[in-house]
Parts: sequence; structure tokens; C-alpha cells
Amino acid sequence: MTRDQLKKQIGKKIVELRNKKGWSQSDLARACGKDRQAIEKLENGKVNPTAYTLCEIAHGLEVDLYELFKF
Repeated sequence: MTRDQLKKQIGKKIVELRNKKGWSQSDLARACGKDRQAIEKLENGKVNPTAYTLCEIAHGLEVDLYELFKF
């Protein structure tokens, strides 16, 4: 798997988990202390998130970090 493929897979997983909660990008942004544009870039695979950012996202989504990598 290439770096770009991994970023896109993580982004798709974030979208899936966010939609499962019935949340908008803004809802997730509020839950993890990010802005909506940052969430949009993550979901679209446009940025290479740090481990800390992924921890913040997982915490905001109320899932374990490894859930972001189950694809």
C-alpha cells in the first residue's frame, strides 16, 4: 500500500465512523478540537496526519485508535 492509498483509506474510515454517529464534519471537529477544514482534508486524504492527530480523531469519535486502521 502506498502512502497516498493509506491516507485515503484512513480518510474513508473516518467518514464511515463519523457517519455511523450521524455527525457532520463540524460535529467531529468540535469533538476533537480541530476545525472543519482540517477534518475535510483528513477525510479526503489530502494530509498526512500525525499519530497525535489520529489519537485526537479516535478520541473524538469515541473509538480505539486501531479502529481507524480496520479496512
